[in-house]
Amino acid sequence: MYLRAVYAEQDIPTLRAFIRQNPLGILTTAIQSSSLSDHFIQSSHLPFLLDVSDDESPTELGKLRAHMARANPQAKAMIADLTRADSTSLKTLSKEVLILFNGPVHHYVTPKFYKETKPTTGKVAPTWNYAAVQVYGRATIYHDTHDDETDAFISRAISDLTLFSERTQTGRGVEHGEPWVVEDAPEKFVGLLKKAIVGIEIEITDIDGKWKMSQEMKGGDHEGVIEGFEAMESEVGKAMADIVRERGKLAGERKV
Repeated sequence: MYLRAVYAEQDIPTLRAFIRQNPLGILTTAIQSSSLSDHFIQSSHLPFLLDVSDDESPTELGKLRAHMARANPQAKAMIADLTRADSTSLKTLSKEVLILFNGPVHHYVTPKFYKETKPTTGKVAPTWNYAAVQVYGRATIYHDTHDDETDAFISRAISDLTLFSERTQTGRGVEHGEPWVVEDAPEKFVGLLKKAIVGIEIEITDIDGKWKMSQEMKGGDHEGVIEGFEAMESEVGKAMADIVRERGKLAGERKV
């Protein structure tokens, strides 16, 4: 991800919060396969859990947990990469993986928004505003159905992810009662599902964020972008205006 300094976000707690607010990540791997029909680069959308030992830590990167269908060609490629060494105990991929998390709102920015530069010089161009966080890490794959560690990891992962999602993604209030839990499903049914997935744990080695929200624009142009989005009179427009305003203020504070 190309990171101009004006767009870069490197505050670790901010990046952790972004991942938890936008947990559906795109896992990308680059694994050479012996099959000509398999792609070298593969990606899958997966919901992730972010684990840290200390949420107050300003530096801890943490780990990501997820699971993937065993039938997914990407899962097959990862398992094949691990078993090439003829060792059933090998679980960590030799190459790093990439996970990309995207913000929920993004939008085209028309040059008509710019109140300062467009009327004076006309030297303006359209662009697109968005926010994203990219993570690099080392992935451990839990795939051996006869391994107790694999069973324990997958059981905990699906239970934790379900509870997290029920609490943060459903909008359910207290009046709706307790959240759905894995134990609500028949045990044999859950057992079959567990055999059909592989567990993924990623130790984060690098993390970066990018908020491209017109914070580089001059005063009049910046205000024009905010006004332009607000004039759209839509939920997306209002959300974009709020983020552009917030990121502009933050950019000004960081210059001081």
